[in-house]
Amino acid sequence: MGRMIRGWSIAARLFVLQVAFIAVLTTVATVWLFADSRSDVDADAATHSMTVAASVAANPFVTGAVASDDPSATLQPYAVDLMRATNTDFITIMTPDRTRLTHPDPAEIGRPFLGTVTPALAGESFTETYAGTLGPSVRAVVPIENAGGDVVAIVAAGVTVDNISAALGGRLAIVFATAVLTLVLGAVAAWLLSRYLRRVTWGRGPEEMSRMFAYYEGVLHSVREGLVLVDAQGRLLLYNDQAAEFLGLPFERPTEPVPVRDLDLPGDLGALLASGERAVDEVYVTPTDVLVVNQEVTVSSGPARILGTVTTLRDHTDLQKLTGELQTMRTLSDALRSQTHEFSNRLHTIVALIELGRAQEAVDFAANELDVGQELADSLLASGEEPVLTALLLGKSAQARERGIDLDLRIDERLGRLGLEPSELVTIVGNLVDNAMDAVKPELDRAETAADADADAGAAAGTAAGAAVPTERPRVLVEIDRNARDLVLRVSDNGSGFADVDLAFSRGYSTKRADVHGRGIGLALVDQAVRRLGGAVDVHNAPGAVVTVRLPLELAEAS
Repeated sequence: MGRMIRGWSIAARLFVLQVAFIAVLTTVATVWLFADSRSDVDADAATHSMTVAASVAANPFVTGAVASDDPSATLQPYAVDLMRATNTDFITIMTPDRTRLTHPDPAEIGRPFLGTVTPALAGESFTETYAGTLGPSVRAVVPIENAGGDVVAIVAAGVTVDNISAALGGRLAIVFATAVLTLVLGAVAAWLLSRYLRRVTWGRGPEEMSRMFAYYEGVLHSVREGLVLVDAQGRLLLYNDQAAEFLGLPFERPTEPVPVRDLDLPGDLGALLASGERAVDEVYVTPTDVLVVNQEVTVSSGPARILGTVTTLRDHTDLQKLTGELQTMRTLSDALRSQTHEFSNRLHTIVALIELGRAQEAVDFAANELDVGQELADSLLASGEEPVLTALLLGKSAQARERGIDLDLRIDERLGRLGLEPSELVTIVGNLVDNAMDAVKPELDRAETAADADADAGAAAGTAAGAAVPTERPRVLVEIDRNARDLVLRVSDNGSGFADVDLAFSRGYSTKRADVHGRGIGLALVDQAVRRLGGAVDVHNAPGAVVTVRLPLELAEAS
């Protein structure tokens, strides 16, 4: 039996419990009402009998008849008429020695009265239940006194128990009808409540829900990913400790749902949580972390209805740093590969010049190439002892030459050791230079495309090979200055600039083509790194994009 009950749902258990409780309550109420009704009926019968008996005892006609020679002949018709008029089962008038003068059954006249008369002989009126010749009855016994106060006779009036039970039966019908109606209404109310509970608990029992709660609570605190639950009305229901750390929420979870729009969440991420839309591996940058967000809509397992969304947050901050460092190493590797290819071509050129007997030209060519490369390296190395920044800029210079972009580096000779986290410098400088080169490269591509089109048009017209289309060579300027308190990084280009300066560092904003993977993250990472270092960023167009970063060196030296 216990195993069967454990398999019941909460709704079924509550329904059975409520019906049983209502049934017990109805039974107790019915018994109480029955006893109360019986008591009321007995009291009514006693009151009625006392009223009739007292009226008979106070009637002078009765007192005079008792003193006559044949009292029965006078009193019997009177008693019978009075019984009919008052719905009384019997009115017995007797002498003090119990001899009956009246009775519903004339054969009982002259015989002794069955019942208690002693209090009446003492002048007291009383009621009792006694089994006489008509069966058990509720009776009132009253003394009949003469003018001198002497008891000359006694009158007993009463109602039989059978008639009392008949009167009680009418009341019991109402009592039982009320009990049945109460039981039915209670059962219907319990059934409606059980239906509601079955819907909200999905028909699960308390043991199953207890296990589910324990499992869910364990999972909520054990997973390393952030987990956020939002209902269909855009209210935050639940989140784990990791999500609280990512989103800056209190670790003490609220007891009531809180609208997402009322929380101080990063703008884009807060908008996603409030929207209820699906998201797959979308990258969001908060002031402290880089998060990969997945959001799915949850639907109830019963009747299909949207319950809300479940959002997971994965921390990719460290991975993003490693990716940036890997990208820097890849840039250096590509630069070395490109230089190897260029040096091979230049070496073949020098060998060919020597074979042609033009030794001096070979020497001049080699010296010129050495001077160009050495000049860039010397300008970087002379600025101080920041090897990561030097290596990054050397790699970006080689990458710029390969892409046909002029990268102009203006480094303060007083740069020296900065005391800044190398990975943060790589993130800031690398992303700004990459963004600038990506911004000017489409301008070069469009110019070359236009030149080719003009050349084709000139050839088709039978003219010269087409006049050269005047265009400014793509150029990126990197300026790094140091003063007593700040490091100032300024990266500018001669591209078309930012379409919207206010959104430059927002997640998803990019100067790249729409089909480029990872677009819209680099500048947001720059902003995040600058904030971590306690710096500030300024963006404007002049006319190309100009980004200025100020980093406090005092904070870096103190740390």
